[in-house]
Amino acid sequence: MQPLCDPAQDRVVKQVPLPPHRPLDNDLMFPAKNQGKPDWKLIKEHLEREGRIAKKEVIKLVTMANKIFKNEGSLIHLSDPLTVVGDIHGQFYDFLKILDVGGNPESQKYVFLGDYVDRGPFSIEVLILLYSLKINYPRTIYMLRGNHECRQLTSFFNFMDECKYKYDQELYDVFMDSFDNLPLACIINNQFIALHGGISPELRNVTDVNLVERFREPPKNGLFCDILWADPVDNDDGICEGQFRINEVRGCSYFYGMEAVSRFLERNKLISVIRAHEAQLEGYKMHRWDGGQDFPMVITIFSAPNYCDVYNNKGAVIKFKNNDLNIQQYNYSQHPYLLPNFMDIFTWSIPFVAEKVTEVLFHIIQPRDGEAMDEIVDEDDIAKFKELVGDQQHKNKDVFLKSKIKFVFRMMQIQKGLRQQSESLVQTKGACPDNRIPKTLLDSIKDSNGAFQTAKMADSINEKRPGLSQ
Repeated sequence: MQPLCDPAQDRVVKQVPLPPHRPLDNDLMFPAKNQGKPDWKLIKEHLEREGRIAKKEVIKLVTMANKIFKNEGSLIHLSDPLTVVGDIHGQFYDFLKILDVGGNPESQKYVFLGDYVDRGPFSIEVLILLYSLKINYPRTIYMLRGNHECRQLTSFFNFMDECKYKYDQELYDVFMDSFDNLPLACIINNQFIALHGGISPELRNVTDVNLVERFREPPKNGLFCDILWADPVDNDDGICEGQFRINEVRGCSYFYGMEAVSRFLERNKLISVIRAHEAQLEGYKMHRWDGGQDFPMVITIFSAPNYCDVYNNKGAVIKFKNNDLNIQQYNYSQHPYLLPNFMDIFTWSIPFVAEKVTEVLFHIIQPRDGEAMDEIVDEDDIAKFKELVGDQQHKNKDVFLKSKIKFVFRMMQIQKGLRQQSESLVQTKGACPDNRIPKTLLDSIKDSNGAFQTAKMADSINEKRPGLSQ
């Protein structure tokens, strides 16, 4: 595709390539030689250059992928060689890195553990490329459902806003219907169970996953909810009060500990639980509750490096080959500069203009230095003014003018605060956090260079399921 025209040759940052001029043509996207399948390599290149794809082509991709998802069971059985990928969260340029680290999708099997959308600004691009891969390689590319693949969270976070900004509400609804078709878990080499969140009091045998009615919005509780939302206890010995306890951090589901996992693994003749769902400083965590002697009962994998552009964490994937398990880590990739929340440059610049306008207005109507309000006007002029309008009206006019000056001054202070907020967005050097990142966290980026623990603590409120309490 041809890039945008630059006839004046006055592009300020010339090393940044121009994005494609038009959406990818249908004949290029679905070439005849591919027998109706999308050209995923061309799509990948087009999206990497910030190109767009027309709405009807996106819907066509989703429709084709849905037919495959619907024919897959809720529980999938896979064997190595295989790459396991955790949360991606709309970080498209890091997703491209995953495909490099994890292996060529043409020859490498992949299972993605969910959370493809929200938080990051390129969720649609992630889904378009994933669906293109799924259509081309339906028996080697597998996508599981995460807790963010639902209407409740995508409307609370930024995926719905992204769909409306880049397309419209209809495309958002198409994606939501597609998420209802995604499988829930997979068995790897008959030794590992992989899912998004974790196990449940209702999950006695792995075959129970097939009993879940998955073609719907995830419920507030039960096995379906727990598969997407449950967490392992965050301690070194894996002790949990009872086998499961209420997960107050998430606002739903449970925490599970060593006893619950040990019984589940023994009952199903498995070695370990592989799950995603939680950001990790190194991109992964081995939950060695048994003292570190045996293989970890639970492995958490998180594949979104520098999560939300503020966590400063690494990303990681798991590679299985010949029954061996290896962790591959990687750092974040630079993405195109964006203002948060899909803000345009005009909206961003309004506080700067408004501040200058109020400053000009304030300087016009305020008294000169060292002068009282009555000294602005000559005594003869005041006398003439009193004769015309009366002394009381003159006093009222004086009070009115003073209050107007105070009001403009307050407005000037407000505009200054808004301008400082806009400036702080630039000072994050291209970071594009979503609209749920607390302002205190953005301030802490400058103080602690985005330290992982600082970010995780400040952002912990967003780990809770919105609108629910237990």
